Amino acid sequence: MTRAVFMGSAEFSVPSLLALTMVYEVVGVVTQPDRQAGRGRKLSANPVKRLAEGAGIPVFQPFSLREHEAVAELGQWEPDLIVVAAFGQILPRPVLELPEHGCVNVHASLLPRWRGASPIAAAILAGDAQSGVTIMVMDAGMDTGPIVAQQATSIEVDDTSATLGPRLAEMGAQMLVETLPAYLAGDLVARPQPEEGVTHAPPLRKSDGQIDWDQPAVRIDRQVRAFTPWPGAHTYWGAKRLKVVEAILLPDWTGTQAPGTVVAGEVSPIVATGEGALWLTCLQLAGKKQMAADTFLQGQPNFVGSVLGRS
Repeated sequence: MTRAVFMGSAEFSVPSLLALTMVYEVVGVVTQPDRQAGRGRKLSANPVKRLAEGAGIPVFQPFSLREHEAVAELGQWEPDLIVVAAFGQILPRPVLELPEHGCVNVHASLLPRWRGASPIAAAILAGDAQSGVTIMVMDAGMDTGPIVAQQATSIEVDDTSATLGPRLAEMGAQMLVETLPAYLAGDLVARPQPEEGVTHAPPLRKSDGQIDWDQPAVRIDRQVRAFTPWPGAHTYWGAKRLKVVEAILLPDWTGTQAPGTVVAGEVSPIVATGEGALWLTCLQLAGKKQMAADTFLQGQPNFVGSVLGRS
């Protein structure tokens, strides 16, 4: 039976690990080290580690796979195949060459579009009509390896990273177990990625969520959806940091207020932008809980008429 090692660290990784355990012998899981989380800053295990430990699968959490000791540790598992899904580290050549059948990656985009760390957010932010999953054989580049299989899905107008991500994760897991038998048997030949159409999705930063109200409402709407749940789209109301959790696009709004100006809507506030407007439906002040925008407005009556922007 094929001995597989799984590498992943995010919620996106979980369906692929679960599917893999149903079909192959998963002899080990490699995931990122525990990180501090919550107000108490206590070390917290990621969902991949929790699943692996619950299934009795050995877990290895190296800070880097570039160390000789880490490669030697992997070698002790004698994997025939390594499967990677949102792991968070670049695999060095000694790791890529370790298993007989190489390293297969479940990537959340239609490669070569959106190579890199944040393909789901990048697709929404760019206004792409569709996204998808690529099963690829990894090489030394950043998501540059040959393609084994691809499947597309539409990006809906109200999709966020929090809704699109789980769909792609389940799609990737299903594709993985459907593709691997033919791949392992040598009946499925990977094809090189096209040279045209390459785009890159770098890691997200907190600063990416800062809203520029001079931008068109269409662009800001994508920003809100792309950065949900992290890093979140935010602005400033005076000195207070304000997160825009949910909003509805009003592209044909014809008000004459300056961008960032808050005006009264029928139910909840509207913010003018460089072109069109956004109807705010859910907000969160720093240090406070999320709340519906109409409820927020009841407690902050001076919000209407203010101008949002930098602190």
